[in-house]
Amino acid sequence: MRITAQKVQSMAKIDRIDDAILRELERDGRLPNIELADRVGLSPSACLRRVAALERAGVIKGYRAVIDRAKTGTGFVAYVTVGLNNHTKASQQAFERAVSRAPEVRECHNITGTVEYLLRVEAADLAAYKAFHTDLLGTLPQVHALTTFVVMGSPKDARA
Repeated sequence: MRITAQKVQSMAKIDRIDDAILRELERDGRLPNIELADRVGLSPSACLRRVAALERAGVIKGYRAVIDRAKTGTGFVAYVTVGLNNHTKASQQAFERAVSRAPEVRECHNITGTVEYLLRVEAADLAAYKAFHTDLLGTLPQVHALTTFVVMGSPKDARA
């Protein structure tokens, strides 16, 4: 494989300071630049340049709010493994289209192993999850097997 100058420019080179910046922003994406600079040992202007460079390079893809789902009425969380009937591209695409339209599905991961997908599902309560499970997942012709794992607590969640 030939590496062109354009490919080299698109690959971000992360040093220890960039890594520290990323870790701090993962913890708090609204951290003021002055405080971020202080935490990583840079001047505010140097820190701002590095953050902007990480954004331009696509290393930082965006910022988001972390929402307490229980306070919004969607405190029931489950992970669902999904096995498909067949392993064709068309079957996978049809399944992905269906779950991408479902507001209950917060994450959909195509995985390796004995099943094809892992979903993170949020619903108001068990009854709402049962309706989603029965009315959506249970009606998809591509789906062969479903296994639900109900989240009882999350002592560590790096997404937050």
